[in-house]
Amino acid sequence: PANVVSVEKKKKSRSPAAPFTTSTLQQEAVRKLGMTTDRTVRTAQQLYEGVDLPGSGATALVTYIRTDSVRVSEDAVAEARKLIASSYGSAYLPQTPHHFKNRSAAQDAHEAIRPSHFDLPPEQVRHALSNEQYRLYKLIWERFLSSQMASAQVDTVTVDVEAGVHVFRAAGETVRFPGFLRLYADIAEEETEPEQNDGKERIPELEKGETLDLAALKPEQKFTQPPPRYTEATLIKAMEEQGI
Repeated sequence: PANVVSVEKKKKSRSPAAPFTTSTLQQEAVRKLGMTTDRTVRTAQQLYEGVDLPGSGATALVTYIRTDSVRVSEDAVAEARKLIASSYGSAYLPQTPHHFKNRSAAQDAHEAIRPSHFDLPPEQVRHALSNEQYRLYKLIWERFLSSQMASAQVDTVTVDVEAGVHVFRAAGETVRFPGFLRLYADIAEEETEPEQNDGKERIPELEKGETLDLAALKPEQKFTQPPPRYTEATLIKAMEEQGI
């Protein structure tokens, strides 16, 4: 028989990520959209230079795309907060705006990459954009808006189960309040690897002292793995960390 020897539950908060810099935009476009870094920069440049919108002519949809700063103007923060409140409700609006800290080497000459017009959501201008332009604009829009949304509230649980002389541990988490995750799922690079996804499973309600029945036993042998090869995203991240 297997017995539950401990159940530990905790509540934690997950804060949204900062709006995009050139580097983080390239990393996310690789991971989420499968776009190469060159294609990402070219497409972002098109969004910055302007696209033809019926009745408006050439319109820039995003701010300057070559930046290493996460600073955002107070006017843009105010516009984002109004949009969040009207679209998602006051529960998704933090009491005070989020502010993000630049890396020490950041130039801060330009703002972070963000939408230029908050009255032009992606769906409204989709007809005027190519598929790549739309997908990248949507990514920038959602990342920026989510950066000013409330933190996600998550319940974590860790369960120790004793079977004979062995103790097995299972860990998982449940999102109690999605906050910014409702708009922008922040999937980390390592979480895309199945073997790295431990601790994210759903665990049923269990109590200390409860006896469990063995439904299945799946032996699995694991070996020490060398560091994975660089992807475009992880290479850009490594270069940024080295100041390149």
